[in-house]
Amino acid sequence: MHAETSTATANLDPPAAAGGRVLFALAALPLLAGTVLLLGFGRPDAAHVAFVLGTAPVLAALVLEIVRSLKAGQFGLDILAALSMSAALAFGEPLAGNVVALMYAGGQLLEALAQNRARREMTQLVARAPRTALRREGEDLVSRPIAAIGPGDVLLVRHGDAVPVDGRIADGSGLLDQSAITGEAHPVRRGAGETALSGSVNVGPAFDLVALKSARESTYAAIVRLVEAAAGSRAPLVRLADRYALGFLAVSLALAAGAALLSGDPRRALAVLVVATPCPLILAVPVALMAGLSRAAKLGVLVKSGGALEAMARVRALVLDKTGTLTEGRAAIAAIDVADGFDPDEVLRLAASLDQASNHVVAEALVAAARARGLPLSAPQDVAEDGGAGLTGRVEGYTVAIGSGAYVGARASGRLPEVRRSEEDATAMVKVAVDGRLAGRIVLADHMRAEAPAMAAALRAAGVDHIRLASGDRSAAVAALCRRIGADDCAGDLAPEEKVATVTSARAFGPVMMVGDGVNDAPALAAADVGVAMGARGAAASAEVADVVLLVDRLDRLAEGVAAARRALAIARQSVIAGIALSVLGMLAAAFGYLPPVEGALLQEAIDVAVILNALRALLPGAPPRPPQAGTAAHPAGGCAACRSSCP
Repeated sequence: MHAETSTATANLDPPAAAGGRVLFALAALPLLAGTVLLLGFGRPDAAHVAFVLGTAPVLAALVLEIVRSLKAGQFGLDILAALSMSAALAFGEPLAGNVVALMYAGGQLLEALAQNRARREMTQLVARAPRTALRREGEDLVSRPIAAIGPGDVLLVRHGDAVPVDGRIADGSGLLDQSAITGEAHPVRRGAGETALSGSVNVGPAFDLVALKSARESTYAAIVRLVEAAAGSRAPLVRLADRYALGFLAVSLALAAGAALLSGDPRRALAVLVVATPCPLILAVPVALMAGLSRAAKLGVLVKSGGALEAMARVRALVLDKTGTLTEGRAAIAAIDVADGFDPDEVLRLAASLDQASNHVVAEALVAAARARGLPLSAPQDVAEDGGAGLTGRVEGYTVAIGSGAYVGARASGRLPEVRRSEEDATAMVKVAVDGRLAGRIVLADHMRAEAPAMAAALRAAGVDHIRLASGDRSAAVAALCRRIGADDCAGDLAPEEKVATVTSARAFGPVMMVGDGVNDAPALAAADVGVAMGARGAAASAEVADVVLLVDRLDRLAEGVAAARRALAIARQSVIAGIALSVLGMLAAAFGYLPPVEGALLQEAIDVAVILNALRALLPGAPPRPPQAGTAAHPAGGCAACRSSCP
C-alpha cells in the first residue's frame, strides 16, 4: 500500500502496558521463586528475601507515582496500596506484601491492556493516515510527502491505497471503503466529479483524484486530531472518583486501626488494608469510558473526550438545526412546471446547459439533476451573468435565460400555470425563458432526510424528553418539518445569537445537546452542554467547537451514540458500586479475623479483574431502548404544541 501509515498511532499506544509488564514481572518472578524456596526446599529465610525483593521495586515505583500526583495536586487511592505494602514489610509479612505488589502491578497492567483493547477502534482510524501520495507531474508519477500536496494536484489512487486528501474523482469511478471514517460496512461507489474523503481506501480499480484541500485541511487529518484528543482525555467522573479517595482512605484506616486495637493483633490492620486497595473505583471508570468512546467511534460517532461522553449520557433536551442537519443540505428538483408547448426535460436540459457556466449553488443543483436524468448537455455561448439574479446565453442556437422571476420576466413574455404548493416545497424557485418566451418554472427543495423521524423516535427511546428545531430558515418551512418529525417545539428565522438563546432556554428540560452543520451553528454548539457537528460534510468551524462529530452522514447513528454513552456510564457506575461493596465486605471479614492478609490480597485481585472485565462490556452493543408510549412526557399524546399537530 503506497499511502503509508502515520506514526501518530504511537500517541494512542502509551508505554503503560510495556511498563506494566516489567513491573508485573518484578513482582511475579520473586513471588514464584520464594514460593519454590519455601515449599520445595524448606528455605523460609531465602523465601523471605525473595518476597521482599518482589515487593520493594513495586513499592518504590508506587511511591514515586504518588509523589508526582501530589505535586500535581492530585490525591488518589493508590496510597492505600503503598500503605499496605509498607505495613506488610514492617510487620514481617513479606509474602502478603509481595501478593499486594503483584495485585497492584497486575491491576495496572490489566487496566493498560483493557484501555488498549478499548482504543482499538480509534487506533484503526489513526493507523490509516497516509504519509505519501503519487502525484502526476507531466508524464511522470512522483511519490511526494503528504504535506507537499495542495489543491489542484492530480493524484493517482491505486487499488489498496488510502485516499490521501479530500478530492474530486477526475474520471471514471472509484469503489471506496469508508468504514474507517463513517462506519459503513459496505464499499460505496463514487462517480466522476464526486467527492472522495481522505482516509477512504480504494478497493476498486485505480483512478485519478483532483485534490480539493491540503492534507492538514482534509477530513482524515481532522479526524486523527480529534481521535488523539479523545484518547488523551480524562473524564470528570474519574476526577470525582479521586475526590472520594480521601473519604475512603479515612474509612479504611479507621477500620484497620479499630480492628487492630480491639483484637490486639496488628495483622488484622494489615488484612484490612490489603483488601481495601487498589479500590475498583480507580479501575472501572476509565476502562468503561474508554470502551464507550471506542464503541461510539465504531458507530461513526466521534466523541472528543470522556467528559463529553458523560455529558452525552445525561442529555434530556435536543436542539436541531434544519438545513443540512434534518435535511439533505442541498437543493433538489421538486417539480418542473412548463408552459404549453414545452417539455419538462427539455426545459431542464437547456437550463442546465446554460448553468454549466455558473458556480451558483442552484446552478450546480440543476446541472447535477440533468446529468442524473441522463440528459445530454451542450456547451453554452455568449453567457452573461448578473450575480445572484440570473444569467443569459445561447444554447444550440436558442437564447436561454434563467433566474429569478423579475430577471426572467424582464427578458421574456408569457404565462405559466398557477400551482399551489405546500410551505416546505419551495426552498428555491427559478424561471426559464427560451427565445424570449417564458418556458417553465423549476422548483427546488431541500428534502428531509429519510431517517429523521426514526432518529427523533430513537432519541426519545434513549431518554431525550424534549426535541426542538431551531433554524435560520423560514418559520413556515421549519414548522412543516417540525410536524413531520414529531418535535415538541420549533423556531425559524433565527440569527446565530438567537440560536444560542434557544439552546439556553432548552436547559429548563435538562442538559442540552445541539446538532448542527454550518458556520452559523458554531456559537450554539459551543453554548450547549453537548455540541454535535455533522462532520461528514459540515463546516470546519462547527466540528472544531463541537464535543461530538458525526462522521457518517446518517442521523440515526446519533441515537445509537447516545445509547452507547448511557450504557458506558451505567456500566462504570455498576462496576464501581459492585467493586466497592465487595471490598467493604472483604474489609469487614478481615477486621473480624476471617480473612488473613494473603487471602485478602488474593480476594481483592479477583475483585479488580471482575470490575475490569465488566467495564469492557461497554464495547459491546446493548439492547435497543424501548420507545416511549404515547401520552408520556417524552411523547405527549396532544402532539407538538408549537406545531399544532399530532406526533407521528
